[in-house]
Amino acid sequence: MTIKLIASDMDGTFLTSQDQYDQARFAKVLAQLKEKKVRFVAASGRQLENLQELFAPMKEYGLLDQIDYIGSNGSVVAVPGQVLSAVYLKPEQIQKVIAWNAKNASITDNLIVLAGTKGTYVSNHATKEIRDMLAQFYPNVTQVEKLLEIDDQILGVSFIWPHDEVQKYVKIIEELFGDDIHVTGSGFGSVDILPKDVNKANALEILQDYYDLTDREVMVFGDNSNDLEMLQKYEHAYLMPNAADFMHKAHDKEAVATNVETGVLKTIEKELGLNPS
Repeated sequence: MTIKLIASDMDGTFLTSQDQYDQARFAKVLAQLKEKKVRFVAASGRQLENLQELFAPMKEYGLLDQIDYIGSNGSVVAVPGQVLSAVYLKPEQIQKVIAWNAKNASITDNLIVLAGTKGTYVSNHATKEIRDMLAQFYPNVTQVEKLLEIDDQILGVSFIWPHDEVQKYVKIIEELFGDDIHVTGSGFGSVDILPKDVNKANALEILQDYYDLTDREVMVFGDNSNDLEMLQKYEHAYLMPNAADFMHKAHDKEAVATNVETGVLKTIEKELGLNPS
């Protein structure tokens, strides 16, 4: 096969645990990809700054320029030194989403996160433990008195619920708001509200246009519903074996191993004929 772009989700897919991956092994794979003129894309619900921090160690290997980024589930697309695309929610969309949440008494204690270009915003009731947890995935976490008065452009709104309730709330919000916004589930119990038509597959099309690549030259990896569009779009698409049952019903081609077994790197080595690490 002729692959020129490999995109991987992060949590539950590329990362073996929170913020962890085998840096030496990835550098060896990335160096071989560079020789074949294949680029790697970190595609995640995490914000761009967090993704860039995750892969900063690749600078020591001279490979940082081989990595592109899809952040905030497709709201931001960036190549080294340049943001190609950034899409924001409209103020009235944010107001509508927050107002809906406030009227649902049974879930008023859930956490609301607004991801902006300047920082990440949560309400004042968030505990230190919650703020520390968010800081692992979001940059510049700031508590604010009123979420609707934030002076920033907002890439997405996230609700944090118990993990087993995520898909239920994705369906509820989709039914309530229709096509005005895009709703998807990410890891860690997150339901993400994004601008209309924002997803990882559409973000990858921006990179394909930039590099002049066809769909058949793209390989993707994912594990959750925020990866579903790209898993369904591309021929060379691999679901992680550790994905939830509903994802296995939606997609049947699997990576050769789970995320904790570095399944993404092992699959890349196998499918592209690289020297195993």
